[in-house]
Amino acid sequence: MKVLAIDIGTGTQDILLYDTKKEVENSLIMVMPSPTVIIADRIRSATDNGRDIVLTGGIMGGGPCVRAIKEHIGKDLQVYSTKNAALTINDNLEKVRSMGVTLVDEQYVGSLPDDVLSIVLQDIDTDAIFGALSQFGVNVSFGAKTGEQIMFAVALQDHGDSPDESNRVGRFRHFEEQIKKGGNLDIFAYCKGGIPPYLTRIKSASDTLDKSGFGDGSIDQEGAMFMDTGPAAIFGALLDTAAEQPSIVVNIGNGHTLGALVMDNRVRALFEHHTSRMDFEKLQDHIIRLAEGTLTFDEVFNDSGHGCYIGDTVGFDAIRSVMVTGPKRGVLQNDTGSLKNTELWRKLHFAAPFGNMMLSGCFGLLSAFLKKDDDFTDKTYKLIGN
Repeated sequence: MKVLAIDIGTGTQDILLYDTKKEVENSLIMVMPSPTVIIADRIRSATDNGRDIVLTGGIMGGGPCVRAIKEHIGKDLQVYSTKNAALTINDNLEKVRSMGVTLVDEQYVGSLPDDVLSIVLQDIDTDAIFGALSQFGVNVSFGAKTGEQIMFAVALQDHGDSPDESNRVGRFRHFEEQIKKGGNLDIFAYCKGGIPPYLTRIKSASDTLDKSGFGDGSIDQEGAMFMDTGPAAIFGALLDTAAEQPSIVVNIGNGHTLGALVMDNRVRALFEHHTSRMDFEKLQDHIIRLAEGTLTFDEVFNDSGHGCYIGDTVGFDAIRSVMVTGPKRGVLQNDTGSLKNTELWRKLHFAAPFGNMMLSGCFGLLSAFLKKDDDFTDKTYKLIGN
């Protein structure tokens, strides 16, 4: 069996194709621009060429592509959008209209002028991924010949459907519920039929997979598994051999920084902020105070972060490792001179599970997928660390 793990962030989508017959280290990997960056580039190209656009598809990650949409409107160019695609911009469609976006029905799209550029919003582009793999002789359309299927494990940051309140509040309400349920790996992983209805971005990605495939059974849409990017990175970083619990795990991504207190393989507290608003001093403070239990939701939220939830705490003295991963880990890594001879410095490790820092989220996904699948042997479980 092969498992395609896709960790979709703000700047990159990190892709791992794992063959259960081989070592994890021999997995095929790609680190490519994220879907929202790709879409933003397409929109800006239309802007530069003075072309109106129509957005179709479904809900995907915002950030860069939403900024590009606003810039397009700012140049007095028209943006049409179906209602499903418009939810990428905001859960409240009246707010989308107020930005200057014209909402149209699906059947109306074909009636727009020929020079209106159609742009499909989607987080998963299987044609692009499989096309890239095929250029290196990796045949992914093999189901008809061998009966073997590609299983999907996908991580996305989903704020949840929040048309009437800040989606940051809704996101942390969801995290609080997951932690109260136990905070273990299984809690954060969703099979296709178990996706909470308010996680609309994950549901949209699942719908995209439903429309994918070669018609030969090589893609198993029903067996797909989904996680949020934050927990995927947390549990992936814990596969690093230096990780000792209780641990603080910090994923410093291109868009967001998430820190979690993990005890006995269960998330017990976490905070999430925008990486652009984090510096060395603030991050060091948040790490220590998360362990101490003194960091608050209001403090992070009012600083334009997502929030904080603390279920249990152990105090920083009890923390055995601080595992840092993510492409922006230089926030701490470049200032280690200021950390020397401090307690944080002695506990600090820059996580690289299976030798690859950028694949922390993919390894978390893979770990969750294998743990949920009853068909894998004890050897496979041990390989991933479960």
